[in-house]
This record gives sequence, structure tokens and C-alpha cells, in this order.
Amino acid sequence: MTEDFLLLNGKKFYYDEIANYSFRNSIPLNGYETKTLEFCRSWLNGIQEFPIQTSGSTGTPKTIVHTRAQMEASARRTISLLNLQKGDLTLVCLNTEYIAGMMMLIRGFMAELKMVIVEPISNPMTLIGREEPIAFASFVPMQLQTILNELPEALPQLNNMKGILVGGAPVSPTLQRELQRVQAPIYHTYGMTETASHIALRRLNGPEAADYYQVLEGIKVSLDKRGCLTIKGDLTNNELLVTNDIVELLTKSRFKWIGRVDNVINSGGVKVQVEKVELAIAEAFADLTDSPRFFIAPQPDELLGDKVVLIMEGEPLSSEDETILMDRLRSTLRKFEVAKELYYCPAFSETATGKLSRQRTLQKLGLFTD
Repeated sequence: MTEDFLLLNGKKFYYDEIANYSFRNSIPLNGYETKTLEFCRSWLNGIQEFPIQTSGSTGTPKTIVHTRAQMEASARRTISLLNLQKGDLTLVCLNTEYIAGMMMLIRGFMAELKMVIVEPISNPMTLIGREEPIAFASFVPMQLQTILNELPEALPQLNNMKGILVGGAPVSPTLQRELQRVQAPIYHTYGMTETASHIALRRLNGPEAADYYQVLEGIKVSLDKRGCLTIKGDLTNNELLVTNDIVELLTKSRFKWIGRVDNVINSGGVKVQVEKVELAIAEAFADLTDSPRFFIAPQPDELLGDKVVLIMEGEPLSSEDETILMDRLRSTLRKFEVAKELYYCPAFSETATGKLSRQRTLQKLGLFTD
């Protein structure tokens, strides 16, 4: 019997018992543990195709089928980039029902890493000991922000990692500044379920920090007529994948992400790029005491067709902070880009992967949705 094992919520499971399905007869499991072990069992038994659900953060959820070869090709690139070695400890704290969490498991199996798997909560570092020598982890921005804000004693663990991936959502200017405290290299990922995780990385901290993504070796990118990124390589089965992401292509292997082509609000005949406005809002929030989560959305307007509104999470800002925020936005944005109304939501709705669900949040507030 092999001695290889993983830890899942503190419970030890040997690879042999996972592959043989005997874990079902050992200790009680919750739903998350069962689904995680089911995927591990499929991988260990050599299954060649894996149906994967998209998160639904940018559209209707759908099922993508990836081959084992595609997922192995993606894993090899990350293993090589971060120089992961047999026996390195990896923290898996992303939802393993979706591609980001699945790929963490696959990298662990392929590189023979020690895997510590925990529930995908906002501060996963509270679930492991401070003495754990983690070499590699992947987080969503909210998790990293929470760790830095609420668990400063975990900073040495972050510093000692070979590399940290962060993805699934934009990284705010505030978080990027705070990440300069971390010594380990941190990379913002660009990818999607269709590409079996990331196809490009952007360094967020240290002297190598950049505002562009570097495409991983062996992957070809270009632009379509809309100015949207297209991707081709072994991760796409060498088929051309056309995205809805508007980018500025700097070289054959570098690009700046601008926003999604379907994230444009036509207000008073002016095209408003959602991501551009949200970046300006994030920068305006940077110096305020409490920076809430937020997003902008269109709402019907008799005069403008659609107007821009700002949705913020949590308690309303003070009237003074509201005034400061709006003054800053008027000084940096065009007239039709500035929010015409502000709304507050006690708690944003999220997808199963922890991403903000704009549509469900708008519905919760009784506002118009597409």
C-alpha cells in the first residue's frame, strides 16, 4: 500500500483508499469532502474526461468537458514556473467543484506535493497551524485581503511560499498596495474554465510587478475584429478560443486587460466601459477609512436610455465620505461615467466559487436586470 496521502479538513486519506473507494466506509464525510474525494478518485483511476461547471459569474453557467491531457498540460506549466518539487506542501482552499480548485488538486498529484485541503472560506489560513511550511497556494482576492487584514501572524507563512496565485476577480488598487508587504512572488491569473485555468500571469508585487499579463509558453494569443482576445494551444485542444475580453496586445505574448465587450453601458449615447469606471471608484475609495465591495450597473433612464448606478455592500457611507467619493469621481470620470444614484446592499450575493453575482444582487435590491 502506498503511503501517499492528503489531508482534507484535518482528516487523513491515503491515495489507495481514495482510488479503491474504501474511504466511503471509514469516517463520516460532509458534502464538500465527498465531492472532493470523488474527483480525486476519478483522477487517481485514470479517468480521461472531466465535465466541469463554469461559475456563472460572466454568464449562464454551462458545462465544459476537458481531457486529462489538457489539464495535465496546464498543471505542468504552473509546476515548472514555480519550481514545485516532490514533498512541497500546497494549500488547497478554492472550491474543488470548479476549475481553479480542481487544478490545485491536479498539480498536487502530478508534482507529488503534500496537499492540505480546507473548506473555501474567506480566511482559510485560520484552518491551518502557523507552523505549516506552505510552498504554494492559490486564493481569490477576498481571501488574501481577509488574511492580511485579520491574521497578520500568517504573513511569515505567505513570505516563505515559492509562489502565490490570485484570481477569479480583479485585484483592487488597495489590495495590490498591501501585497507589497508579502515577499513571496504573487501572480494575478488570467484564464477561464475553457482554458483549464490560467493561460497568462501578471506579477503583482516586488520589483517585477507589471500592469500587463505574460502569456505562458506554448500558447498563442491574438485579437479578433472586436479587439477581443483569442487563445490557441494545447489547453484549448489546439482549437481557436474566442473570448469576450477586450485587451491591448503589447507584443505576441503580453497584453493589458481592458474589460469585457459585454460590460459596456450606453448612457446618453456614450459608451461606458464598466471596468474602467470601477477602477476609478476603487482608487477613489483607497484613502477612505472603510472601502466596501462595490460594482456599477445600468438602470433604465427616460433621458439617457441607461444611467450608471453604484451598488455598495454593507452600511451606508457617511454623508461626508459620500461627498468626498463623488467629488473624486467627478474629477476623474466623464459626465456620463459618474454614477447617478447610489444603492446599498447589506450583503452581496455570490456564486459557489465566491465570485460576486451582480445579477442576483440587483434582484435582491429590486433593481432592473438584463
